[in-house]
Amino acid sequence: MESHGTLGTIWASLGMTAYYMALIWINILLGLFLSPLFMIPITWIQDRMRGNRNAVKA
Repeated sequence: MESHGTLGTIWASLGMTAYYMALIWINILLGLFLSPLFMIPITWIQDRMRGNRNAVKA
């Protein structure tokens, strides 16, 4: 069995921690920026289905 010692274990744990932190960060950003791209058209569709009775008229 091959052993890399304490320093190798610490190095691997730091790498995995950085990887998972980046994964969580990108998923938060995707949710934050992509949600409006779906929510805004959904509100347009809901307004059309209601017949624009509650829509703001300019």
